[in-house]
Amino acid sequence: MREVLAQAAFQLFLERGFERTTVDDIVARAGVGRRSFFRYFPSKEDVVFPDHERCLAEMTEFLAAVDDSDPVGAVCDAARIVLRMYAADPEFSVQRYRLTREVPGLRTYELSVVRRYEQTLAGHLRGRFGVDGDGELRAEVIAASVVAAHNNGLRLWLRSGGAGDPEAAVDHALDLVRGVWERPAGPSPALEKPALPAAGPSGITAGSGDNEVIVMVASRGTPMWRVVQQIEAAVGES
Repeated sequence: MREVLAQAAFQLFLERGFERTTVDDIVARAGVGRRSFFRYFPSKEDVVFPDHERCLAEMTEFLAAVDDSDPVGAVCDAARIVLRMYAADPEFSVQRYRLTREVPGLRTYELSVVRRYEQTLAGHLRGRFGVDGDGELRAEVIAASVVAAHNNGLRLWLRSGGAGDPEAAVDHALDLVRGVWERPAGPSPALEKPALPAAGPSGITAGSGDNEVIVMVASRGTPMWRVVQQIEAAVGES
């Protein structure tokens, strides 16, 4: 029934556009009632992404079963589950990609879906790296890197209209991630914030010596001529 509703919806989206298609239109095309629609999809936006809940559950199950020997490799393999979901139905995936480019609300919805994948990957990595020191930061950054690499390769394939092998571009992108993050993590160097020179007149901060730096702080809406005038004054005083 999920597939029937999704197919009916996309037929209408292509014929009429997303905004002009209602839930009543979808259920009429599918030959079911409104209650059947809302049993499977909370909203019209959800019918555009009918397979992500299943894919997210499969990813979660996969990560729960992997060993701890290669956490970065594990999250890269988990991302490939999403790729296989897209590659299983190229025509539908390309149509959905084009639709989300045209409808801002769907783009926002898609970003929320992607964020859920990223949080799932980061949660797995936190369990391996811990939350002390840089463990939590490392987990968040690696998860974001994996998602960005996967999406870069996937979108290349989608923009081509689904031509060729989508795994090649995604594998290349994920190999870059593994090359960076599978190196042993060393201690983070201490970061010292440079001290700012004291503020001078007119909200201007000036340094000293040969490499003098001038920073000006102005209120929003300050006329440009006033900004230039104050900078020229500061340069002349230095």
